[in-house]
Amino acid sequence: MRKGFTRRPQPDEPTTQVKNYITPGGLQRLKDEHRFLLTRERPAVTKVVTWAASNGDRSENPDYQYGKRRLRQIDGRIRFLTKRIDAAEVVDPERPRAGQAATRAFFGATVRYANAAGMERVVSIVGTDEVDLSRNHISWVSPLGRALMKSAAGDRVALEAPGGTENLTVLEVFYERISVEPFREPPGAEAPASSTENV
Repeated sequence: MRKGFTRRPQPDEPTTQVKNYITPGGLQRLKDEHRFLLTRERPAVTKVVTWAASNGDRSENPDYQYGKRRLRQIDGRIRFLTKRIDAAEVVDPERPRAGQAATRAFFGATVRYANAAGMERVVSIVGTDEVDLSRNHISWVSPLGRALMKSAAGDRVALEAPGGTENLTVLEVFYERISVEPFREPPGAEAPASSTENV
């Protein structure tokens, strides 16, 4: 195969097929976005492209060119979501745990810890598709997530940060429901489709 026909992974694509650990809410959000793109957004943009193509010269038709570019973006996102959903390994934080699995921090744990200055913080360890710093949801593969992984109350862990090593004291590890922000349709998502119906 010639080099010109090989495709490099996009920045948002995982380079290796690893399991995509995710909470039930996170998986539902991915599925909702996937369904929206397939059943509403893509058909609406396709309708605009079809209309624009019927207007003649496509090389100087901004509606056609923008629509084709938007279709490529949508198709890329659909491919990405399909791979992430197919690789999903659902871990329910509310599932009963026994032994060390109930007292140590693993995927789905909520951890309360303090830094050397005594400032406390609570974070939930979630999948890479669920990171939401406004809700204190951190990825299990982030530096903080890796530092907290397998720790229990009373443990001291070292966080390797860009500014140096920071020592943290784990105060509490527990498992509870982690609420993930649901998928919301972007404002005006179907606006282009409705504008062509009146033409």
